[in-house]
Amino acid sequence: MTDTAPAPRTITNTRVLKIALPIVLSNVTIPLLGAVDTAVVGQMGLAAPIGAVGIGAIVLSAIYWVFGFLRMGTTGLAAQALGQGDRAEVAAILTRVLMIGFSAGALIIVLQVPLLWAAFRIAPASDEVETLAGGYMAIRIWSAPAAIALFGITGWLIAQERTRAILVLQVWMNGLNVGLNFVFVLGFGWGVNGVAFATFLAEWSGLAMGLYLCRAAFRVPDWRNWARVFERSKLVRMARVNSDILIRSLLLEAIFLSFMFLAADFGDVTLAANQVLLQFLYITAYALDGFAFSAETLVGQAVGARAVATLRRAAVVASLWGLGAAMLLALGFWVFGNDIVAVMAKNTEVQDAAAAYLPWMVCAPVLALASFMFDGIFIGATRTADMRNMMLVSALIYAAAAFALVPSFGNHGLWIALLISFVARGLTLGARYPALERSVAD
Repeated sequence: MTDTAPAPRTITNTRVLKIALPIVLSNVTIPLLGAVDTAVVGQMGLAAPIGAVGIGAIVLSAIYWVFGFLRMGTTGLAAQALGQGDRAEVAAILTRVLMIGFSAGALIIVLQVPLLWAAFRIAPASDEVETLAGGYMAIRIWSAPAAIALFGITGWLIAQERTRAILVLQVWMNGLNVGLNFVFVLGFGWGVNGVAFATFLAEWSGLAMGLYLCRAAFRVPDWRNWARVFERSKLVRMARVNSDILIRSLLLEAIFLSFMFLAADFGDVTLAANQVLLQFLYITAYALDGFAFSAETLVGQAVGARAVATLRRAAVVASLWGLGAAMLLALGFWVFGNDIVAVMAKNTEVQDAAAAYLPWMVCAPVLALASFMFDGIFIGATRTADMRNMMLVSALIYAAAAFALVPSFGNHGLWIALLISFVARGLTLGARYPALERSVAD
């Protein structure tokens, strides 16, 4: 039974920041964890363990990333249910995403042998590195159900504006991981396997913490109302939303993979410089994610309440804060960009090459802003078919731009093409925004 939809709450700057800032802070912990993993195994004084942890982590992240749709789709669906006042559906969504996460993780465990074999055929390494990485992944893969279920839990918490809970979850999980790294690797001398055990335990403890943070949903019977949980129309809608997001994400990944493949033709130094400069895009994503997540939550709730004015204000206020963050990032990259490059790369040739392309990084946050914010707006509204279709258009525009610009302008042309893809995504989604508003008003 659906509760009476509450009157939409006012969208204020404070409300947007309360959602956004914990996400930005929690994102800071993500690169720090990878740095600690590398630093700890680096104390062994050997190159192979560092490479093994790096390859193993990348392969598993790529496998888990396929299920990233669970985070985005859950936020939009749960936020809309909350906007409708349908608390029973909010609880049922949590049960559905947990079941999907556990099932997907179990499937990965069952298929681990062919998955890992295929990964090493795609990215071959030395026998020693492959052996160490294989051992690392054979341990970590047993936490796949926890890692994927956490996507759904994170999306569910975001939908309810509980981003401080997500910050607590990330600090707990990554802090435990770091501490266990030191105990297992430096204390017990377990090497690469110690890093894997640390992550395995951290991910399962993270799931336990996530379930604890969701405990209010388990105090009422709706989460185990199986007729509602398995309601066909709800499952079909969830499948449609998630499949659209998956296709959109695969197209985005194809753009970045082709970017790296094309960059490889310019030589090792340029390839290394591009890899360093991509970190600027990751920093941009970590910073702007908070404001995009604010848009997801607030737009989703407004759509559920069928409040067009609230929807529009949520989109505008979150985007204005995103613009402020993008301008600060651009200023920071302009002033400190060369210093950041120097920290990431000690090779002077790589530093010089990166400096030549650094102006594109200064432009990137502002040019990419619309794509981030409209992603958040359309996820909240669950207009995922538009996201899928406009990403396809943007990918084709990127391919055309790269084809036209790279032969004449080399790596500069490649960066221009990538930035054009961001602008194209923002413009094409922006063109679909009026239809989004009309669908809520109808």
